[in-house]
Amino acid sequence: MPVVRHRALLVLEDGRSFVGTSFGAEGETFGEAVFSTGMTGYQETLTDPSYRNQIVVATAPHIGNTGWNDEDDESDRIWVAGYVVRDPARVPSNWRSRRTLEEAMAAQGIVGIAGVDTRALTRHLRERGAMRMAISTVGTDPQALLERVLAQPSMAGQNLVGEVTTAAPYVVPAIGTSRTGRQLTLAAVDLGIKSMTPHRLAERGVQTTVFPADVTYEQLMAIRPDGVFFSNGPGDPATADAQVALLQQVLAAGTPFFGICFGNQLFGRALGFGTYKLKYGHRGINQPVMDLATRKVEVTAHNHGFAVDAPREGGTATPYGEARVSHVNLNDDVVEGLALHDAYGRMKAFSVQYHPEAAAGPHDSSYLFDRFVDLMEA
Repeated sequence: MPVVRHRALLVLEDGRSFVGTSFGAEGETFGEAVFSTGMTGYQETLTDPSYRNQIVVATAPHIGNTGWNDEDDESDRIWVAGYVVRDPARVPSNWRSRRTLEEAMAAQGIVGIAGVDTRALTRHLRERGAMRMAISTVGTDPQALLERVLAQPSMAGQNLVGEVTTAAPYVVPAIGTSRTGRQLTLAAVDLGIKSMTPHRLAERGVQTTVFPADVTYEQLMAIRPDGVFFSNGPGDPATADAQVALLQQVLAAGTPFFGICFGNQLFGRALGFGTYKLKYGHRGINQPVMDLATRKVEVTAHNHGFAVDAPREGGTATPYGEARVSHVNLNDDVVEGLALHDAYGRMKAFSVQYHPEAAAGPHDSSYLFDRFVDLMEA
């Protein structure tokens, strides 16, 4: 049957509005407007818990052409608050497709809008910054919808980790052994973890126990882990005091640590650095990042609106060793990685702001999982 589309309205907190057609579920939704520059991987994007309370604008004009399958979800549900696209595919074409993107959104109650000039909307967000937004398929008055947008909380100050974390610990078994023949044990703190992360570690002989975000240090250590991992996740890192305190205990004990995205921001806080909100953030799969140790440039996948405030040059003394910025973004010089070394210059812990597990690619940074395995084995 042909899809029946209704008039839909999009309103930003500064009063700018766009009219399009319904896409997905009917109704209204509110969230922070952000744009993602990835030309592929929309299924992974929509099921990434880091997008909690965010309405994602797809900068690629044609979305939905590969449909929706049962293998590529990064979690057990769609997490975005809404989705904005320009030209949705009429018919998906992929041998793994089981339903259309719109059918998946409608089944999970995700309100979207199609037929929007996403280029104009993206340019507006780049100039004005990420802001609160609403999509409605039931209201037609922009001023009335704007009043409701202005009543929504901003992303700064939101603690969302408890909304996306697992309810109980679970184990992701290793696939084989590490390069030295060992099977390693990892304790991962779920701040909004993507399923591909423990899978990448399992491929390297690591058995991962994923714990809820409110796990205690004693519960982590009860499995006698070879290392500790902090995942990606949504919200403001300045609100995650309990997880920062937990990480400081891990660092004080000298347990190898690896953090990704939100985990990188909490690592920065644990080391004594601050965090701040970016104007419009980094979201997509084409961000150039330089490894300062090797000067190698990697094309990386991103999804973050906050960053660590740390000196780009030199080392910083901390209670746990010397901390250094290890990676920077070549577009805007944002800190993209941190490393902690002991008095002999040996790495004890590290983190990156981007996503080396990127299921939809690129895979330039997959070596970081090998680095962590080497750190745990050492």
